Amino acid sequence: MNLAEAAARLREATRTRVPIEPLTVTYPDLTVDDAWRIQAINIDLLRHDGRVINGYKVGLTSAAMQQQMGVDEPDFGVLLDHMLLPGVMVADEFVQPRIEAEIALVLGADLPADATAADVLAATAQVFPSIEIIDSRVANWKLSLVDTVADNASSGAYVLGPASPLTGLDLAAVEVTVTVNGEVVDRGLGAAALGHPADAAAWLARRLAGFGQTLTAGSVVMTGSLHASLPVTRGDRVAASFTDLGDVTLDVR
Repeated sequence: MNLAEAAARLREATRTRVPIEPLTVTYPDLTVDDAWRIQAINIDLLRHDGRVINGYKVGLTSAAMQQQMGVDEPDFGVLLDHMLLPGVMVADEFVQPRIEAEIALVLGADLPADATAADVLAATAQVFPSIEIIDSRVANWKLSLVDTVADNASSGAYVLGPASPLTGLDLAAVEVTVTVNGEVVDRGLGAAALGHPADAAAWLARRLAGFGQTLTAGSVVMTGSLHASLPVTRGDRVAASFTDLGDVTLDVR
């Protein structure tokens, strides 16, 4: 199995904005372990080029997203510094973008390898309303778990709204209402993220530990979509309004 070649196919799709057929079609014997190695190859190359890891996104945490993408377990991707946007995205810089409203955490302490939700809550320094722009280099979003893992969990970019302290917040009960151009298109609850956003972050810490890595202080953790993902096009204005957390917006140009 030529993992470097598979990784290069994903990089070329990113460069040209032309999606490719699933890697699992081109390489039928590809395994999930192979997919994690492909993800790591491309992240290492980006870091070699000067990109910095800001944190991680947990993907496929909600039943709605698992059903939409045809998978039955979460995954994660790496968030690099250039992925943080100031509320504006240029559609032509993405392949086939979709958006998700999520609760984001920033950690104030490292998490242990056997992290629990309680550990996450104790370590959380700030909470943010957020919008993730997911993007697949795989044509028509025809994904398996292997395909999305290799493709850095279909990561694209993200936007953070205003920071809040965790004190007094029940993140599982936070409700989000998503509008596009002023029309309500979906709603969701914090509990959609593996039952609680802190459970999603704890799953991430344990999964990273399996790769010999630690979820460290200062990391951003996007805890997963609270609804099915939504397509966006140039000219759209997306707004996500979260109870207790406030609003975050994204303009598509």
